[in-house]
Amino acid sequence: MRRYLLFAILAICCLSLSANAKPVIDHLEPMNWWVGMKNPNLQLMVHGKDISSLTPEINYEGVSLNRITKVKSPNYLFLDLTIAPQTKAGTFTIKFKKGKKVVLSHQYALLDRAENSANRQGFNNADVIYLITPDRFANGNPDNDTVKGYKDGLDRANTNGRHGGDIQGMMDHLDYIKDMGFTAIWPQPLVENAQDQTSYHGYSITDFYHIDPRFGSNEQYKALSAEAHKKGMKLVMDMVFNHCGSGHWWMKDLPTNDWLNYQQEGFHRCNHMRTTSQDPHASKFDRQEMVGGWFDTTMPDLNQKNPLMARYLIQNSIWWIEYANLSGIRMDTYPYPDSNFMAEWTKEVMNEYPHFNIVGEEWSVNPAIVSYWQKDKVNANGYTSYLPSLMDFPMQDAVVRALNEKQKDKWSDMWLPLYEMLSNDFLYPHPDQLTIFPDNHDMSRFFSQVHEDYNLFKLGITYFLTTRGIPQIYYGTEILKTAVDDHGKIRSDFPGGWAGDKINGFTGEGLTAQQKDAQAFMKKILNWRQSAEAVHHGKMIHFAPYQGVYVYFRMLNDKMVMVVLNKNAEQTEVDLSRFAEVLGGTPRSGKELFSGQTVDLSQKLTVPAMAPMVIDIN
Repeated sequence: MRRYLLFAILAICCLSLSANAKPVIDHLEPMNWWVGMKNPNLQLMVHGKDISSLTPEINYEGVSLNRITKVKSPNYLFLDLTIAPQTKAGTFTIKFKKGKKVVLSHQYALLDRAENSANRQGFNNADVIYLITPDRFANGNPDNDTVKGYKDGLDRANTNGRHGGDIQGMMDHLDYIKDMGFTAIWPQPLVENAQDQTSYHGYSITDFYHIDPRFGSNEQYKALSAEAHKKGMKLVMDMVFNHCGSGHWWMKDLPTNDWLNYQQEGFHRCNHMRTTSQDPHASKFDRQEMVGGWFDTTMPDLNQKNPLMARYLIQNSIWWIEYANLSGIRMDTYPYPDSNFMAEWTKEVMNEYPHFNIVGEEWSVNPAIVSYWQKDKVNANGYTSYLPSLMDFPMQDAVVRALNEKQKDKWSDMWLPLYEMLSNDFLYPHPDQLTIFPDNHDMSRFFSQVHEDYNLFKLGITYFLTTRGIPQIYYGTEILKTAVDDHGKIRSDFPGGWAGDKINGFTGEGLTAQQKDAQAFMKKILNWRQSAEAVHHGKMIHFAPYQGVYVYFRMLNDKMVMVVLNKNAEQTEVDLSRFAEVLGGTPRSGKELFSGQTVDLSQKLTVPAMAPMVIDIN
């Protein structure tokens, strides 16, 4: 009996302690906001033990609390605020009351926007983007290689482990990126991925508002952006709205029954049938399996049809744009989330920042599928998109096929796959806005795709940097990195990014003669491209490939660039009379980029074997 009495006393004491425990807020997101936004509405997600039992109150001039939303979990409140246009920046108190008593207070900051923030210029045709896998680029701060509380620690010997690259490593080598001629950087996701394993790539997000401490901090990310801008480079953020990581903090306490797709059922694999968005014959079942299924077992699928989730994601992207002074967003797995939400998200972001840019990933080599998602596309099913740019997978595929093509007969040409793919540009409302690339973090390295043929490499790189669109180059492409299929190897370490590396791609120490030549080749064309306005914004006219030679022109007012790509194993004479409609009847000459020589364009042009020519025409 005495034992039971003791247990009863202990239970009463515990209940008393619990009842008297001071309430706390575990998460309040977004953590701050800005005055002067075009959209005056703001929704705060508040998360804390039994927070829904409290009544929030705000008293700040220009800010009104319009609605309080309680959900299934008692540990959430969603607060809808309106911030009047003339509201001044400052800090106000959100009071949480139990009856008439204030039991919890939270200071919330409204900041002034940076000057001309709404008119920021996104990445555009004058840019070339350098894509980086941060964990594999450079280890600038070894102290954050392993962080207490994060299971996936340093394991450089494991191709799927963390290798220690970080934000400081990227900052340390901004001068290299700038000197190479790149004008924008796109790191793969840097926000927290508190997963048990394979967290280095960044696509299993466990906190949408905080940089992973193994990469650095929010403040360091902001500093990366500031330093890049000082050097004339823009910052593009890689975002994921289709799914989160299974280790996300809210997975232990989901707000609603429909926060995730197939939430009650658990893991339900996506069928990856992306064409169901366009297919007039597709079943509703297959469409739901596509947008509702989980990308992977560790990637729970977010339900963007839930209006609270939708608002959370939209505000998250706007918060990062303002906070880190972004110049663009790359959206992962663009066709996987709810398509109506994606249209609304893109529309809201672009309304807030009319000159901003967003590129979506639709991995299809069919231009009819990719073009469906671009802004101003008139679709048969009535779907309206507001997405400015897409990753041009059809063009990437066509370039590789053309480079590897062998001459079959006199009726075909090795360049025909590329020529015909470009002719499909009529499908796109804005083909010049597409993002073009030789490779990326999910595919075999470009040098490997062309079977390590250096001449084909140079032909391909020349095309990507002179054709229409916005080029993106993956880190290490400039030093002929190789890898096939295996993601961990494709995203291998950049040599010289770690103390003790015997080879240094940043200084050239230990690189082969061919690697050094490739780096110099890339640097030459990238730096030339920065002032090549005809390549940035000029009209493109191409001529049908003939006898292994593909010729096209970029023209803007009185500026003209002629590109000649020769796949023949011997030097080839090109009869220039075919191009009279562009060159005109008067004798012309031009300066060839790679040789530096002046070439006569009056009659015939001799093109070196297996080589490109880029000619600035007088």
